[in-house]
Amino acid sequence: MNDLVEVRPGVYRDSVTLMRVSRALTERTGVSVAVVAMATELNVGLARDLGFAVPPATPGDLLVAVRAGSPAELEDASAELERQLAAREQPGGTPRGEAPPRTTWSAARAFEASLVLVSVPGEHAFAEALDAVEAGLSVMIFSDNVPVEQEILLKDRARARGVLVMGPDCGTAVVGGAGLGFANVLRPGNVGVVAASGTGAQQVTSLLDLAGVGVSHVLGVGGRDLSAEVGGRSAMQALRALDDDPATELIVLVSKPPAPEVARAVRDLDLATPVVAALLGPGQDDLTTAAEKVLRALGHDVPEWPSWPAPVRQADATAGTSGAERQAASRGGAADRRALRGLYAGGTLCAEAALVAGTGEFTDFGDDAYTRGRAHPMIDPALRLEALRGVASGVVLMDVVLGHGADPDPAAWLAPAICDAVARGVDVVVAVVGTDGDPQGLRAQAARLNEAGAAVFTSNAAAARHARLLAGG
Repeated sequence: MNDLVEVRPGVYRDSVTLMRVSRALTERTGVSVAVVAMATELNVGLARDLGFAVPPATPGDLLVAVRAGSPAELEDASAELERQLAAREQPGGTPRGEAPPRTTWSAARAFEASLVLVSVPGEHAFAEALDAVEAGLSVMIFSDNVPVEQEILLKDRARARGVLVMGPDCGTAVVGGAGLGFANVLRPGNVGVVAASGTGAQQVTSLLDLAGVGVSHVLGVGGRDLSAEVGGRSAMQALRALDDDPATELIVLVSKPPAPEVARAVRDLDLATPVVAALLGPGQDDLTTAAEKVLRALGHDVPEWPSWPAPVRQADATAGTSGAERQAASRGGAADRRALRGLYAGGTLCAEAALVAGTGEFTDFGDDAYTRGRAHPMIDPALRLEALRGVASGVVLMDVVLGHGADPDPAAWLAPAICDAVARGVDVVVAVVGTDGDPQGLRAQAARLNEAGAAVFTSNAAAARHARLLAGG
């Protein structure tokens, strides 16, 4: 084998760009491995585990590690690397001869901004967010790995300044029709959303969109906002802001399982606008049920949520056994139960699925422990694909989240892996969260995953119930 290993000091590209460069190189003939990433401890360790001799590097350096079958193939890959990096380099927004702004405050003033989006490594997010708040601007903090003490300080300071902090770890928002972070293409409407959950908000709003109902704003507040430590600081501000918004006629409050005392305090707010709560937890509504309550409150019919049953396997067809009969057989008793694995990209979707299924082992690959130094699994499928390849039997339940910012074609990677899993005897169930307007194409993605052998649902709760049934629950 032939290896190319380089460390380029001080060369920065964002993780999404580098993931896509790595993918483009891996797809080339003769290339078996390609790691193009910032030289964080995690990425350097990954390259060394793959057998590359990586020289000393710092997280501010660019790491290149490519392996090909021949010198000619390696030379072609090297040339493609330079083309990819040059093509993906973003031109600067500052006129030639003018120095770019050096702080968030000065940049916001230069562009007359009203909202700042912070997406930097977590250890640097606090300074940039505080700069925005002190400039009198609301801020969305996409970054994760921000200490909770810094979150509380930021939110207290924002309340004093009369602005809103969305985040940290705020994955999605829609403000004035503009999608931020991971954002589905949603029709405009009269439903406002306050969400201590990115993918939870995406599930509710995608279902509403499928039913013909749009949103005014989606205000993410960060996954910890309804925790006992943070106390719903931003959620209460956001609820009052939507209550004052004449375009919002109903509010949905979405959260991962909240602290009970915080949930009570938020529910007890005196608001003129009706609120539907989707606060996950034992005995509480799932996200699909909450979306259906919104539809009924607005006088809309609840549709049958689109789904695509798994194709009958050839072996079952030969034996004259239907999928329903296989499921009935699996419910024969505890001894017939099969292992259920949840491999999720969305934290709230993972929590909901675990609650609905009531059994199984669930992993949230979007958790901070998995995203430090690498792209979110809604962008980079590598860890989930590796986990799926390691499942030899039983049932696998997964989510696929569409929209701007997410993988432009998740089925291209997942469908072959699902096909292989099904050939091993694994039942695969997928919840696809998205709308017909999303760039990936909801129905096209669902059809390709279904053709690979998966049962596909647009309701995550319905997918979890089906997986529970297949596992013998």
